[in-house]
Amino acid sequence: MRSKWWPLVAITLGNFMLLVDVTIVNTALPRMADGLHASFSSLQWVMDAYALALAALLMVAGSAADLLGRRRLYVIGLVIFAVASLACGLAPDEGTLIVARVVQGAGAAAMFATNTPLLMAAYQGRDRGVALGIWGGTNGAAAAAGPVLGGLLTQYLDWRAIFLVNLPITAVAVWLTVRTVKESHGNRSARIDWPGAVSFTVCAGALTYGLMRGGDAGWTETGTLVSLAAALLGLVVFIVVERRARQPLLDLALMRRPSFAVLMTAALLLQAAAFPYLTYVGLWTQNVLGLSPVQAGLAIVPLAATSLVVGVVAGRLLHRAAPQYPLGLGLLLVGAGALLHVALLNDGSSWATLVLGLVVSGLGVGLAMPVLVSAALGAAPPQRAGMASGAVNTFRQLGYALGIAVLGTLFARALEETPRLSVRVAYVHGLERVTLVAGVVALAAGLLVLAVVRGSGAAGSRPGTPAAAGSGRAESAGPAGGAKAPVVADAPVAADASGA
Repeated sequence: MRSKWWPLVAITLGNFMLLVDVTIVNTALPRMADGLHASFSSLQWVMDAYALALAALLMVAGSAADLLGRRRLYVIGLVIFAVASLACGLAPDEGTLIVARVVQGAGAAAMFATNTPLLMAAYQGRDRGVALGIWGGTNGAAAAAGPVLGGLLTQYLDWRAIFLVNLPITAVAVWLTVRTVKESHGNRSARIDWPGAVSFTVCAGALTYGLMRGGDAGWTETGTLVSLAAALLGLVVFIVVERRARQPLLDLALMRRPSFAVLMTAALLLQAAAFPYLTYVGLWTQNVLGLSPVQAGLAIVPLAATSLVVGVVAGRLLHRAAPQYPLGLGLLLVGAGALLHVALLNDGSSWATLVLGLVVSGLGVGLAMPVLVSAALGAAPPQRAGMASGAVNTFRQLGYALGIAVLGTLFARALEETPRLSVRVAYVHGLERVTLVAGVVALAAGLLVLAVVRGSGAAGSRPGTPAAAGSGRAESAGPAGGAKAPVVADAPVAADASGA
């Protein structure tokens, strides 16, 4: 095991696997629903439980890594992910599957929070740039591979195989990590902000549940109102706790910086607008058009493939550009792509009708994603760079979870409102509604970014700023703790075109 690239292989395997599991479920949903006799809302939770757990625990996992050791937490995350994947694959009912997806998301948070700091510790100089470039490339590759891999496993084996395939990959990743990756720590005197983590989790979980329940049971129903009230209470508690904490999970002073606050909003809305509606595209292509799971996966590849190619190029060419321009333009293109679906879809449409809109959205994702993390780093003080990186990734995952909840509610309501029409017409009506909302949200976010965000270039060009993409807490020692990550000026800090 002498090759210097074995640590990269070990970390990239885990990174690829956790990101694939965000989208691999999409093409398996129809057969999963048949096998478990699952309701539409249950399918939403199968998607959302993973992303929500990942979002809620990402920042606290970064703090835990500093204390326990990054390699140790990464291995723990891999083991949790594997056990949860086994539980998903053997789940006898939808409730068990949803709980297992929550646990799987917790393991993914531990993996995601540690993989970049481990790479930063394992490589120096030019090797670090190569390692981070490959790491970023796997993010985009995961977005493209997820639906296709899910379709292949579902069609030729069984939907349970999309989870069971994680077991041998995890075993290899654990073995390589233990053998080749060196342990590293951050600030061991730092404390984990448990009150902040709990209140943030309550807020995010209750809000997601309230949005889904409101769509099913009505917005004045008692359970809906209680859930939304709990979300509001969780937010208030989180704000109070973070303002008083000596080592906060998120320094709220950052949110008083207009550029930083808008970038967090953009991260959430970009993820909510670009990816969740693809879940309902998958249901349309299989349930209405009669495509196989593999064909349904291939139907949405134009977005992922375009974003991957553009993201790699943009990550190298735009890392010193003022971030508001590629980010704002990217969001506008995502919105335009979604609105093209509204304009082109009709009752007689085939999957090919989606291609133009998916390509345009892919261009937008490829432009916006590579600069998102580096823009957040540039909008934060150098000593808060790790916190800023963790925050932007948290808001991205939260955006995906909320997008599934909101768009799923709209889609289901559209189906209910057209009971006398054919299934084909009802599904097209639902898709038009969710893509219209996604398009308008992305356009609004793009205009907001162009109007408010200001910056002269990516964080990597500013002296003393860590290139800590993906790290929850890899920052200079201070109130928030963590280890300062060295500068990588020319590495593609966040060439991430994935849905995760």
